[in-house]
This record gives sequence, structure tokens and C-alpha cells, in this order.
Amino acid sequence: MDEFLKHKKYGTSRRDFLKKSSLGFGSIALSSLLSPTFSSAQNSIPQINPMSGRVPHFLPKAKRVIYLFQSGGPSQIETYDYKPALSKWHGKEIPASLKQTQRNSGMVEGQSSYPLVKSIYDFKQYGQSGAWVSELFPYTAGIVDELCIIKSMYTDAINHEPAVMFVQTGSQLTGRPSIGSWLSYGLGSDNKDLPDFIVLVSKSHSGAQPLNSASWSNGFLPSHHQGVQLRSGKEPVLYLNNPHGVDHGDRKRAIDYINELNHLQYDSCQDSKILSQIKQYEMAYRMQQSVPDALNLKEEPQHIYDLYGEDAKIPGTYAANCLQARRLAERDVKFIQLYHTGWDQHGNLPSQIKKQAQATDQATAGLIKDLKQRGLLEDTLVIWGGEFGRTSFSQGRLTAKNYGRDHHPGCFTMWMAGAGVKKGIVYGKTDDFSYNVVENPVHVHDFQATLLHLMGIKHEKLTFKHQGRRYRLTDVHGHVVDDILL
Repeated sequence: MDEFLKHKKYGTSRRDFLKKSSLGFGSIALSSLLSPTFSSAQNSIPQINPMSGRVPHFLPKAKRVIYLFQSGGPSQIETYDYKPALSKWHGKEIPASLKQTQRNSGMVEGQSSYPLVKSIYDFKQYGQSGAWVSELFPYTAGIVDELCIIKSMYTDAINHEPAVMFVQTGSQLTGRPSIGSWLSYGLGSDNKDLPDFIVLVSKSHSGAQPLNSASWSNGFLPSHHQGVQLRSGKEPVLYLNNPHGVDHGDRKRAIDYINELNHLQYDSCQDSKILSQIKQYEMAYRMQQSVPDALNLKEEPQHIYDLYGEDAKIPGTYAANCLQARRLAERDVKFIQLYHTGWDQHGNLPSQIKKQAQATDQATAGLIKDLKQRGLLEDTLVIWGGEFGRTSFSQGRLTAKNYGRDHHPGCFTMWMAGAGVKKGIVYGKTDDFSYNVVENPVHVHDFQATLLHLMGIKHEKLTFKHQGRRYRLTDVHGHVVDDILL
């Protein structure tokens, strides 16, 4: 410590001191992830944290969110938006007056023909709500009375990455905080041993549209609000385990000294990034115990695997991640984000969407049932949906059993279930071609405002000053969709 103060007196930077020290910067940073406890010297230093979570603006309906993001843009016409009128128009050219009401991507601009195409899959009405559900989703059909199905979603973006960024961060450009980061910043944690915001990415078939980790970035918020991705396999969080041969006591002493140095540096320059790093190091240590426990699926009984499907026994699958999400919800993780890729079906849609449904349907319904039987659904908000919809006309050649659909921002379907949301309702309506919203439109910013509202936050009030401007998730837009709330 005296050595550090001497260097500080003569202007040597803390970075130079750490590089020249016998431990080395990399060793110290790693040790801070691994130490089992914190010294009495560290405990004697005031724990200043100006970035801690704030109380909700009003009593929340939801304590946590599980967001089942279906990346690639699921076709609303093959899932929940039943359009019998398309049977009459099947193979006929889309009216020019209709086509001109929406933008189309460059991938279809060169087509000589734009034939409308019906879904080859049958629809039936289910539950007391009478909601139409495709035969592709028999398990979800069985829980339809738990769902609030929103058919009138629309977005500003027409390409994948900007559209994913938009629904996840409120901006089509990278660099903004994601929803989970905003909630972590605004509300803090209900479990000090696990991150507020956890991300699970399921394995998908090759060729799926890639995901950008900026989707779960903290953006300009302090770095400890970033989503923490848990991976399948022996090392769910990289560099979290103790290296072979490392003495536990040495690591304890290292983190004691590092915390003292960090607090001294903070006292000197009042840089909040230092406090954020301390918080991350401390969380990493606690996660050494909490993560293996939270991810231990071996203790789940067989009847739970029967509920989610046998794929839940395979690490990294969508079903396994849904089961992980329930375990994280039990431990009061505030925002649990699942990503499942592979919904981008420009061609060969009938067979590809069938595979996607088979991989996700049972586990999705199983999660809702599992949360409900444990009493968790009443304070957990579950969301299902992608970044945009698909066109009513076929992309490329239309045959009897094969077709594709291009990106379509004009309308798509999402659903919510659980805390604070009316169940067994269908909200909004599209035209006979599922091309435009004609009733109760819900913009992406409206969806975001509603999500924050359910967590007890007024979306206009949750702001962060950056580069001279106060930013928020919904930018200068968004209205809470009161009609779907209890």
C-alpha cells in the first residue's frame, strides 16, 4: 500500500503500478474473480455505490421477466394470425395498392411476381378465448387461456440486426442499453448472489441468422448492468473457476489489497467506473457458488422433464434453457433473456418452421405450466415473440408444398402471460392479408413502455444522462397499452 501511495504521489498511474507489481494486472484481475471472502480491512472502507437500484415508481405487478425471443422473425401467418381469406387469393398477385402500403426489403425487389400464399397448416380455435392457433403449436394451444396474444405489433426496422436492436434496446443502432440493463439499473437486484440480467442462447441449426451480443449490452449504463451470458457445458461463465494449483489464501489476500487500492483510487478521482468494477468482481466471486447450484438440472425429477420435453436433458437446447429460466426465476433473477435463432425462412418455410415449432412448442408451454404450479406465474411476466413478421406474398417461386416469406415490419404477433396481464384475450387485428394493422396498433415502443409499467416503472422517468442528453428505453415515444393490463 505504501508503494502505491508513493507512486501516486509522483504521478505514476495506477495502471503502471499494477503492471510493475509482482502479481501482475492479469493475475490480480483474475484473483478478484476467485477470492472466497473479503478482508476486515476492505469491510472497514465505506461502501459507496451511487449506482445502486432505485425503488419502483409505483407498486409493480411483476417481480421478474422471462423473455423468450424468437430471433429471425416468426411468420404470423403460420403461427397465430389465421387468415382464411388468403385461401381465395392463393397464387394470385398481391394488389399493387396493398403492396405499396408497406416497405419491402431489397431481397424481393427483383421479383417479377408477388403471389399471395396461404399457410399450408390448419388452424383451430382453442380455450374459452377461442383464439386461433396453428396446428404447429399443439402444446401452446393447450395453455391459450393463459395468454394475451397481441396480433397488432409493428416496428420501424426491416432488416434483422436493426430490428433486433430496436425491440431489445429501443434504437436500431448499436450502443444503447438493452431492456434487461435498464431494469437492472432502475431496480437493482433481488438476489445478491446472481446477476440481475442473465442471457441464455440456445443451439440452432446451421445457417441461422447470427445474434449480436450488443442485444444484451449495457450500452452507456455502468458495466455491471450488462447481461451475463450463461453457456452450456462445464464452464457456464468463462474464467469463473479457480485455476489449477491456485492457493485459496493467496487469492483472498490479493482481492483484499485490490479492493483497498480500488477504493483509494475512487477517493482520489471519484470515477464511478471503479465502483462498477468492484461490484463485478464481488459478484463473480459469489457466482462461483450460486451458478453451479442454479444450473444443476440433474436434481430435477423425471415428471419435470416430461413437462418440458426430453430435449431439456440436452444442455444448450431451447427446452433446457426454458427449464434453466424457471430455476433462475425461483432465485429472483430480475430479467432472464432467452434467444432462439432460426426463424428466418425466406425459402422452404413449411419444413423449416415445422422444425422450429417442434423444438420450442412443448418447452414454452411447459414453462408456463411449471411457473403456474409453483405460484411463480402470478409475479413473473413471460414474453414470446421475434423482431418482425413475414410477408403475405411468397418470396421466390411458389409451389404446391414450398414457399418462403420475406421480412415484414408492418405487422407481427407477440404474446405475454403472467403478472399483471389479462389472460385469455386476443388484442389487435390485421387486415384480411395480414399485411397492415387495422385495429389497436402496438408499436415496439408501446410494448417496451408496457413492460416497464408492469415492473413498476414509468418509462418517461427512467432516464440516464449521456453526452449531455437524457436517454430512456423508449426514446421520446411509447404509450402503455392499458387495455391488456389487469
